[in-house]
Amino acid sequence: HVQLVESGGGSVQAGGSLTLSCAASDSTYDREYCMAWFRQAPGKEREGVAAICGSGYTNYAYSAAGRFTISRDNANNALYLQMNSLRSEDTAMYYCAAEPDPMPPAARLMVLAYKYWGQGTQVTVS
Repeated sequence: HVQLVESGGGSVQAGGSLTLSCAASDSTYDREYCMAWFRQAPGKEREGVAAICGSGYTNYAYSAAGRFTISRDNANNALYLQMNSLRSEDTAMYYCAAEPDPMPPAARLMVLAYKYWGQGTQVTVS
């Protein structure tokens, strides 16, 4: 069983930056996992933002490409999302997710592809 805890959310002005963190439980140590960030705005479906799998292969949603960077620190079981040039439409609850690798590239930003989820951290851009 994998436990995920997000942190780093908050309120920021448009154009600003935030870095989200996700701490994974030690049970992720013994095998490789794809890890991803999703977000859900009020009244909208949860959507994939960015994913990182294997030896660092990354996938980004079109809305995130060029502004967000996903990274991971395997030694510390941590996942990050650096968000720059934030816009009001980035306002959402952001979730960390994990699923054992390998995962087909086409599935890496799909909600149903992930079994393990954190509780989320709120990002508000005004």
